[in-house]
Amino acid sequence: MVSSTPPQVGDGSTAGQESHSPLVWLGVVGLVYLLLIGVGTIGDGFKWISGGADGAQAIFAFAGNPIVGVILGVLATALVQSSSTVTSVIVGLVAGGVPVSIAVPMIMGANMGTTITNTIVSLGNFRDRGAFRKSFAAATVHDFFNLFSILIFLPVEVMFHPLERMAASLAGIFHGGAGASVGGFNAVAAMTKPFSHAIVSSLDALPTTMGALITITLGIAMVMISVLYLGKLLRAVMTGKARVLIDAAIGRGALSGIASGTVVTILVQSSSTTTSLVVPLAGAGVLTTRQIYPFTLGANIGTCITALLAATSITGPYEYFALQIALVHLLYNLLGVALFMAVPFLRDLPVRSSEWLGAKVEHNRSWAFGYIGSVFFVVPSVVFGGEMYFSPESEQPIDAACDETSVICAREEVQRVDLRLE
Repeated sequence: MVSSTPPQVGDGSTAGQESHSPLVWLGVVGLVYLLLIGVGTIGDGFKWISGGADGAQAIFAFAGNPIVGVILGVLATALVQSSSTVTSVIVGLVAGGVPVSIAVPMIMGANMGTTITNTIVSLGNFRDRGAFRKSFAAATVHDFFNLFSILIFLPVEVMFHPLERMAASLAGIFHGGAGASVGGFNAVAAMTKPFSHAIVSSLDALPTTMGALITITLGIAMVMISVLYLGKLLRAVMTGKARVLIDAAIGRGALSGIASGTVVTILVQSSSTTTSLVVPLAGAGVLTTRQIYPFTLGANIGTCITALLAATSITGPYEYFALQIALVHLLYNLLGVALFMAVPFLRDLPVRSSEWLGAKVEHNRSWAFGYIGSVFFVVPSVVFGGEMYFSPESEQPIDAACDETSVICAREEVQRVDLRLE
């Protein structure tokens, strides 16, 4: 017992000192802050080039069938870089008269589109093949869960409408209750948005496309720099009590991971931010993809809060349906998590798929860029373009028949939600 202590001190004295050094922890906090600013800057750049909530609403005007609805949900969220904003837009569209059956596939696509942010964050480990494999697998486990959820739930929903019907029953219970304000304080946004907005403001004189692309590039650069150095510091500090704390919150088991992901996402009001924060932990070897997986499932549940708040604030003839589609979002995520956790084959499927893709990326990095480009932009854009080209000229957008008063009310509500997220 006496001899066991000196080797720990002597063998890892530098690491031990570093792990307890306030300067090292200050460096971790600073790099996490830079990571959050970078993620916010990327989002602002995409919103600038896509038109934000208005751009998402314009995209959804061409959702003529469930498949196109899913694809456009992916595209809109990838461009706006906020599933909370996009789902609130969808709530607003339903409040304006868009049928719930058309909006359900959009919600499913929005879940998939939000995963692009943490996938971009994983590129920060691009130079280190081993770390890149771990971080890319941890990032894409969220992608595969949402992809497989769509493949399972979309056909069932199209044929039998279980989500729509269950949400209708719940909406009937809660409809007419007290509304919730969407004007709450978002601490993460308050700390990071002034910097990302300052970057956009400094480039405001440039043409939209050029300014937005520069903003996105600067955001990606900040993310890559922060992840690169954050991984090195995390290996030093994630020992002892710090490692035990992380394991207790995320790595102890599925239920604790799901609960942690849900709570953190409700607090920061962004599943993209939540999942992006754990990617560097995977790259540093602190957590495995299997440990991070439940945490990302919790993030899927937590991100439903913004759309629910938006729905409770909408009034008018379609307020019941706005609440219904927000509840569809919540039920879809809750049932998806329950199904994948209950069925052993499904539980392991996203993990095995992401680890397979991570191995491909380790041997050939071009797989990463091909995956991001094709899944989030090329395929959705081709479908979007095809829908626009082949749709009859006489066909009006889906919100053309909406009541004008409801549309104005819904758009104002979406703008308030968007301002809150910013």
